[in-house]
Amino acid sequence: MAKQKRHVIKHDNIVVFPGATDMLIREGHMYAENNQYEDAVACFEKAFLYENGDEKALSVYAYALYELKHYVKAKEVCEQLLAMGTSMYVEVMELYITICMQLKEYHQVEAIITTLIEENVLPEAQLEKFERLKHINSEVAKKLQQREDVQELIEEQEYELAKFRALTPNEQSLRLHRLMDTNVRQLKMALKAIIECSDIHPFVRSLALILLVEQEVSIEVVVTKFEQTKIINPTELALPNQLQQYNEIKKMIESKLEQDPSTLEMVQYLMAKHAIVMYPFEWHPFEADAIANGYIDFVQAMLGNVQETDDEIFGFLQMLEKLTELHEV
Repeated sequence: MAKQKRHVIKHDNIVVFPGATDMLIREGHMYAENNQYEDAVACFEKAFLYENGDEKALSVYAYALYELKHYVKAKEVCEQLLAMGTSMYVEVMELYITICMQLKEYHQVEAIITTLIEENVLPEAQLEKFERLKHINSEVAKKLQQREDVQELIEEQEYELAKFRALTPNEQSLRLHRLMDTNVRQLKMALKAIIECSDIHPFVRSLALILLVEQEVSIEVVVTKFEQTKIINPTELALPNQLQQYNEIKKMIESKLEQDPSTLEMVQYLMAKHAIVMYPFEWHPFEADAIANGYIDFVQAMLGNVQETDDEIFGFLQMLEKLTELHEV
């Protein structure tokens, strides 16, 4: 009797010999049974490069991913299984719901289980289990919401003006840096009060304003600094290094220091710091060219090269430098 031909699979010019994928899948199952989930996942992923997995292999793969806390990938595999119309529907759905809970997708879990129960999709024997899952999900979601509400309240209290003013400028600066990756809209009134408070260090007030500008928070703010006052809305304001005078001075300095990159780098560093402390104002009433020359003279003096300078501009830059170090002037 003639032997049945087994096709050689080619993938990205790599030859995969007959039976290789079957062996990888068998090994994946074996590793999973022995709780060696990393090895199981590695085997399944190699096998799935060459051919699509069947529902048994995919379900074990999803479970191994879940055990490794790779929840996003495990959720994707469950969705793939559910789209296939798996005969293991209830088991896969239970794993899928558990993964969604781990991902804190509580509203989605509530909607899924409610739909399953209302549409009588679940066998009678499984109904109690899914109702229990729904109850656990609801309790966990409620507790998490309570914790978030408390945390939000604590945060708001931390930025209330009376408490905030009691901190040192360094501590205030650190508090504001903590907000960089959070939504500051619920704190916009507290940040407005910080920006408008003349007792708070100008550098700190600038950091509060930058938070509102970066997140395009619409609120009217009155800023008073360096004997200047301006009513602004953060949604209409550019960041410090995007303002007109900043870019004029930057271009002049780049042109003047084209042959001196180390001095240029120092000047650019000082400019960027000083632009923050003055924000939303710039180097007015000084002209851009005078400020550009002033910075070059200032850096030369820092390097020990004393020369004739404009005393007014030099004094102004010295004041800004002290302010960026969070000193009072």
